[in-house]
Amino acid sequence: MSNTLKTPIAISVGEPAGIGPDILITLLQHATETPLHIFSDQTLLEKRAKQLGLNFQPSQQITINHIPLPEATDTGTLNVANAEYVIKTIEQATQACLENRCRALVTGPVHKGVINEAGIHFTGHTEYLAKLTNTQRTVMMLANQFYKVALLTTHIPLSQVPQAITTPSLKECIHIIHKDLQKRFNITTPRILVCGLNPHAGESGHLGREEIDIIEPTLKILAKENIHVIGPVSADTAFTHASLARCDIVLAMYHDQGLTAIKSQGFGETVNITLGLPLVRTSVDHGVALDLAGTGKACFQSLKTAISMADELTRSPSP
Repeated sequence: MSNTLKTPIAISVGEPAGIGPDILITLLQHATETPLHIFSDQTLLEKRAKQLGLNFQPSQQITINHIPLPEATDTGTLNVANAEYVIKTIEQATQACLENRCRALVTGPVHKGVINEAGIHFTGHTEYLAKLTNTQRTVMMLANQFYKVALLTTHIPLSQVPQAITTPSLKECIHIIHKDLQKRFNITTPRILVCGLNPHAGESGHLGREEIDIIEPTLKILAKENIHVIGPVSADTAFTHASLARCDIVLAMYHDQGLTAIKSQGFGETVNITLGLPLVRTSVDHGVALDLAGTGKACFQSLKTAISMADELTRSPSP
């Protein structure tokens, strides 16, 4: 194993009342050759393992960065007092990557509502990691064995999406996608299929003008920069086999336009990847599932896939 591969992958476990601890503990029941550095309250993991009837005996490949919970967790019940703890795990795991003590970051599921109730502005990992790393713009992407989907806008109300579609934002987003598909995924000439905002991509302006006024002109500018863009295409056909065969990634205009499609295929085996960061970050594709916490019914497959993807992306040579 090279020195790079001996460097661990950082994991922030996520919301302590949810299934983040469960899926990590279940994962650790299986042998792993990938070194992991876990940012969590160790007592939480030990208690949850006991609740699940599992052993918690980390191998030599596993280290725990103990961050104590302010208050003991009642499994399945959110506690606003522990929101700051969740933020600390993210911050410390991110810092470990920035200092090259860890080679990638894998994040567990968090509950945005309880974090905001604690007075901490948090719209999602994607935006928060941009803030922590002083990154002006990031792009949220999900990937599975079938295809990749990126989002122009992420966690904003649907009513705000049209105003957020501008020539500068679209250009910046596509530049990031193009660069990271080359750098992280070794795709020499990424083919980026771009969805329209409106039904039938605006139907020549009869169902909306965002395609005519913003998206189409911007794609023409990008094409002159030798970026391979396709579209705008109607979102209801963007995810057909024929459409996916001619691209490497689909760019959706808003959250559910893209994620509904990809999660309908391979949910639980899909990975959330943040593009544009100075580090590799992947995540599970599901939420905290409070009703499953402590029951032994939570599936750890998405976490396993997220770790595998982080491992793969940091094995690949970057140009």
